[in-house]
Amino acid sequence: MHLDATLIAQLIVFLLLAAFTAKYVWPPITRALDERAKKIADGLAAADRAKAELASANQEVERELARSHQDSAQRLQDAERRAMAIIEEARRKAEEAAEGIVAQARSEAEQQVVKAREVLRDQVAALAVKGAEAILRREVDARAHAELLQQLKAEL
Repeated sequence: MHLDATLIAQLIVFLLLAAFTAKYVWPPITRALDERAKKIADGLAAADRAKAELASANQEVERELARSHQDSAQRLQDAERRAMAIIEEARRKAEEAAEGIVAQARSEAEQQVVKAREVLRDQVAALAVKGAEAILRREVDARAHAELLQQLKAEL
């Protein structure tokens, strides 16, 4: 029977230890484990939120990059259009200036032709008068007249 008393005493000590542990030791351990589990869950949730925010930020960066590429392409096209317009305007002005210069040169050439004709007429008139004077000074002779006309031809 000695064994039964020891077994009962051990059972009582075990039950007291289990009650003490259940009342004073186990609740702080479960609280600490619950808090730790909550912190881990909060950390995982924060990591998920951070991943989602990172994905959102990456999408925003991609949109901004695409927008900036479009803007730069549009500005480049605008610059090319402006350059072509400036070149076309310069070409048009150069053509107008060239036409004006050609017209002025033609006008000057026509004026010089008119002046040359007037000078030539004056010279022909002077030669005609000179020839008429020479003919009138001499006697009327067909052979002499032919010689004078040949001389006038040579002078012209």
